[in-house]
Formats: sequence, C-alpha cells, structure tokens
Amino acid sequence: MMHHKEEKSLKVEEVSRLALKILSAKLKQNKLESSYPLDHHGNAKLERQLLMQNQMRERQTAMQIAWTREFLKYFGTFFGLAAAGLTAGAIKKKNPGVLLPIVPLSFIFAYQYDMGYGTLLQRIKGEAENILDTQSTLLELPKGPLTYEDLEKIRRSQSKFFIEK
Repeated sequence: MMHHKEEKSLKVEEVSRLALKILSAKLKQNKLESSYPLDHHGNAKLERQLLMQNQMRERQTAMQIAWTREFLKYFGTFFGLAAAGLTAGAIKKKNPGVLLPIVPLSFIFAYQYDMGYGTLLQRIKGEAENILDTQSTLLELPKGPLTYEDLEKIRRSQSKFFIEK
C-alpha cells in the first residue's frame, strides 16, 4: 500500500515536471524575461540543468512505479490468499459477513494495480495540467515568491543566531 506521503510526493513531482516543461518551452521560445540577462552560454547551462533535473524526476518516478509493481506482487498474493480463506470461512460458517474484509482490501488492490499498470499517473498528470491551466492561483506561495532580498534576510538572521550562541 502506498503511503499518503508517497502519493503526495508523486503529485508534487508531476506538478514539478509540468512546471519544468513549461519553463523549458519558454526558454526555447526566448519568452523568459529576467532581470539578469543571460548570454548564450548561460542559456545552455540553464537548459542542461533543466534537462538534468527532468532526468532525475523521471528516474524517481520510474523507481516509484517499479516499487508499486513489486509491492503489488506481494499484496496480490496476500489478497488472493485472504479472499480464498475468507470465502472458505464464509461458506464453512454460513455467514457472508466474514467476507467483509475483502471490500477494503479490494480497493487497496485496485489502487495499487492502477498505479503500477493502469492509467492513474496519466489521470494525475491531466488533473495537474488542468490545475496549472485553470486554477493557477492555488499554486501561489504564501507571501508571494521568494526574492533574493528575502533569502538574504533569512541568511543574515540565521548567521546572527548562530554567532550569538
């Protein structure tokens, strides 16, 4: 079973990938405006960094899908044995209520299967693209984006904190 933190991580990575894709497209179209103009060498370096970051994200996503598929092998075996055992118990005791644990287990199995072999990631990607296109205000950071001045204030306050001790 995939933990909530891992699910959230997949969603964040998918949004990050989409943001990188948009940024890369803007770079290629020379529509990215910056207060620090880059020369050709700077653009090439930034593009290499973006490509490397995208490669890392793809590898992490591949690892998560592989982990899900491996987990599914074990959970599928457990689910099959549990379903057989619960069915046998329900027949033996003539009590269909014994089968109730199969319901939540089947939801977990279906989710894991959809994540590993189905279209869940494509649906998540589609929803992320929808959010980027139609609900981009949800992505805004509290107090707006960080600026260089904000980072400097934080750095100075932390350095004073460590010096005082």
